[in-house]
Amino acid sequence: MNKPVISLRNITKEYVLLGHRPTLIEQIIGRSRPEKLVALNRINLDIFKGQKVGIVGPNGSGKTTILKIISDISQPTSGELKVIGKVVSVIDLEAGFHPDLSGRENIMINGMVLGMNKKEINAKMDEIIGFADIGRFIDEPLFTYSKGMKLRLGFAVAINSDPDIFLLDEMIAVGDEEFKIKTAKRVDSFLKKGKVVVIVSHLIDFISKSCERIIWLENGEILGDGGKEVIKNYKKSKNIS
Repeated sequence: MNKPVISLRNITKEYVLLGHRPTLIEQIIGRSRPEKLVALNRINLDIFKGQKVGIVGPNGSGKTTILKIISDISQPTSGELKVIGKVVSVIDLEAGFHPDLSGRENIMINGMVLGMNKKEINAKMDEIIGFADIGRFIDEPLFTYSKGMKLRLGFAVAINSDPDIFLLDEMIAVGDEEFKIKTAKRVDSFLKKGKVVVIVSHLIDFISKSCERIIWLENGEILGDGGKEVIKNYKKSKNIS
């Protein structure tokens, strides 16, 4: 059996709620303990080469947290994570971008943030610009861009950085139809190379249509892991038609 390229074992992530931190005196006398939010609770999950995984769940279920753990943006409170290959995440649209620099300059900066060197970025510059398809704005400062333009630019850089594991938080489902079609084709070619895509989204029908494996996450725990039946069960539990 193939080894998983992403493996989570008993992963727990807790956050201390800032408004409930005890004072120094309370800590010393043991009168008060910090209130904690459990974002992920002993998660066990294996993801294999060539899988396109969609994660669904209500707000606060831990969807984005699990992507941050996999991409090493956030560290688990406890548990063990193993990842094989280069991970690129598109979680924050403007991560690695500078608002005063042009799109072209931001491609260079963002590409280096994602692990590319200048030679690689220059070799792929025309392809990235063509994929982003933002016209003359490529040489305008980022603060003049719409949210959709930032999305296209960020996605174009990320997918051309040649990751083994591609993590997306809502992003692929945003934008006009032409861009959605283009990204879907690129992701499909990506999967044919045995790579992995993990998508988090509130757009249930999009996940159902796009992903062959679906994980239902709620209150930091996995309630379902399978095919289309997971979507049906999720919709039924939430009274979604």
